[in-house]
Amino acid sequence: MKLIQSANLPLLENDVLRTFVAISETGSFTAAAEQVFRTPSAVSMQIKKLEEQLSVSLFRRDARSVSLTPHGEMLLSYAKRMLALSNEAVSRFLMPEMNGVVRLGAPDDIGELILPGILMHLSQTWPHLAIEVTIDSSIALKKAIDEKRLDVTLFNFLDGVAANPSMRVMTEDLVWAGKKHGQAHLKSPLPVSVWNEGCIWRQRALDELTKQGTTFRIAYFCGHHMGQMAAIRADIAVAPLARFLLQDDMVELTEHDGLPKLGTYDIGIALRDDASAPVNAVADYVRCVLGDRSFVSHCMAA
Repeated sequence: MKLIQSANLPLLENDVLRTFVAISETGSFTAAAEQVFRTPSAVSMQIKKLEEQLSVSLFRRDARSVSLTPHGEMLLSYAKRMLALSNEAVSRFLMPEMNGVVRLGAPDDIGELILPGILMHLSQTWPHLAIEVTIDSSIALKKAIDEKRLDVTLFNFLDGVAANPSMRVMTEDLVWAGKKHGQAHLKSPLPVSVWNEGCIWRQRALDELTKQGTTFRIAYFCGHHMGQMAAIRADIAVAPLARFLLQDDMVELTEHDGLPKLGTYDIGIALRDDASAPVNAVADYVRCVLGDRSFVSHCMAA
């Protein structure tokens, strides 16, 4: 039997392995393309090249799904270990200072949907950096930054509220949410579910209802968006929500339903004034990924 010398073996590229792992985890070439910031056609070309290098088929494809072949399952184990080892080696030589703890804050809405994706990417990039997460209201998070109890935080704000426009990293629509086929928005006075005092969504919603002359009552309030969703699903109230929080059993209520426009709000980032190199690196990374709508859309759809 003829032995293949190691010098003649093809070298597997980390970028291609990352794409391969992304497809295996998402079950979709399109979703993986968003995750690795490439076009679907580029992702397909990467996998075609990888399959040609290994002379095997790695995925089973049909009209609705993508799954690993036995060869793909075998490669997945190697790929994850190779990528982890590569990250560790790079962090040891190029970013030896990237260790310790970074205290990161986020509001409730960002914490559930966007933060997991950010944490995953931070872990892959700097495996020796520990992230301590705090979920709280935007006002409390900004106060924690001023008092140096947090190193960096995301927060929600309305136009003109942030002291520095450079704090803005993302803009999102604020909409009225109601239960699909629900009746709450037809009642008078209008039953409204809101956050606690100081919430910018509450401020905008009540101001716009008052400006429009709509009679309303506070039917439910809670400091967490899951509580707002419970009120919507029970059809006891409508609530102002970020559009990305709308679920399949909810609808966006508009002027055709008698409710005023709520416009947009901003997501910003704030750092303590004596931020360390790891804190600045994390902040730069968060700015980058939140500025990419494909990353945000992937997190919201996950």
